[in-house]
Amino acid sequence: MITIRKNDPEVGIIGMGQTGCSVARFFDARGVAYVAFDEFLKTLPEDIRGVLRSGPLKAKVLSKFKRIIVSPGIAWHHPALVAIRENDVQLLGDLDIFREHFSGDLLAVTGTNGKSTVVHLMGQLLEVLSGGVDIGGNIGIPMLDMLGKSDVSPRTVLELSSFQLERCQYIHPRWAALLNVQPDHVDMHADMHAYEAAKLRLFARQGDGDTAMLPCEGGRDALAADLQQRGVRVRRFGKVTDAQQVDAGVLGGSGQEIFWTADDGLHQVAINQVMVRGEHQHINLAIAAQAAADFGVSSVVIRELLTAFRGLDHRLRYVGNCAGKPWYDDSKATNPDAAIAALNSFEHVIWVCGGLTKGVDLMPMLPTVRKRVAQAFIIGTNVQPFTALLEKSGIPYRVVTHMQDAVVQAAEVNMQLPVLLSPAAASMDQFTNYAERGRSFTQVVATLEKAA
Repeated sequence: MITIRKNDPEVGIIGMGQTGCSVARFFDARGVAYVAFDEFLKTLPEDIRGVLRSGPLKAKVLSKFKRIIVSPGIAWHHPALVAIRENDVQLLGDLDIFREHFSGDLLAVTGTNGKSTVVHLMGQLLEVLSGGVDIGGNIGIPMLDMLGKSDVSPRTVLELSSFQLERCQYIHPRWAALLNVQPDHVDMHADMHAYEAAKLRLFARQGDGDTAMLPCEGGRDALAADLQQRGVRVRRFGKVTDAQQVDAGVLGGSGQEIFWTADDGLHQVAINQVMVRGEHQHINLAIAAQAAADFGVSSVVIRELLTAFRGLDHRLRYVGNCAGKPWYDDSKATNPDAAIAALNSFEHVIWVCGGLTKGVDLMPMLPTVRKRVAQAFIIGTNVQPFTALLEKSGIPYRVVTHMQDAVVQAAEVNMQLPVLLSPAAASMDQFTNYAERGRSFTQVVATLEKAA
């Protein structure tokens, strides 16, 4: 564990984005001296008192520090970090600092897709308990900012990325969930194995009295057996034909239902009673419901909130009807698996796709694209992977590059089908982030609605 000492000149912070600045403010409030490093930033915000060193990270300089807090946006395999790890420099994340100073119940969620939806809904469900709940981490406010509140909740739900977990030396959640591990962010990790290993660090210190929530598929049986040997209560989730097979998930067959397990038995909500669309979203609801039940939230409250939940922005969100077509914003689908889940939520769609693939292979999408897509419009600057996919699928498409053109031309298509923005790629070639991309989509749709 990290030991923070006042006036310790041997502490560094690498990366002064949102997380790095929250670490700096946390140290400032406690009189901890530090030096901040950032390859691009020239000046620190006025309210931060530390010294900033700008420019390329140099192992020779960093090796002089005893401990360094590394922000999630800095690649763990950055040459300077690889070099200093071989010395006695202790590399940590803000999660280490949070865990040392937070004494309540920690619930944590990781995975490639679905984290924000699960964490947000868990926050709504657990808020009914005495003392409420705080949520943060990779969603909302930085986790260290939560510790500065005058009314810190006795429980916190953290959304944790692979970047946060791989640089964390100590984490021990009382309740932890792994949603999935799918190809994404591999460009920021040494390889896919390193990406998965980072996710699984979430469970490394769990033991008696803790709970782990794992998918029923995907080769997680060995992890489940190991956790059970340590005294961890292992819960499994997924889509099944028999609710006795897992603790929570989606029950297939006629009259599909979302279900979870409480002390008094199995509880269910019919899928036609919830507002969010898509099997992957329904499984997310089941996971959040299971977390709430494990902490004593009544099934009456869980059922009420599940049926009222409208979903998060840019996650298969209905945004309106235009040109006789329903329009859906799934801009958060930044990888093929997320887009496949969205496409499979419809019979047929007009698909708006494209962006930065980051080297991820799109060809596993081929069967789904052939089955679900009637026509496609490709945005972004990295169009070749998408043209290759659509050429092979035999689906008609147009390269339109810009969102405005994609929406306008999709509206003109003579098919009364849903229009789905589910890019299967990152957004940074044209937008600041997926949220800006989603807002661009919804704004153009809204403009067309008004003009109709």
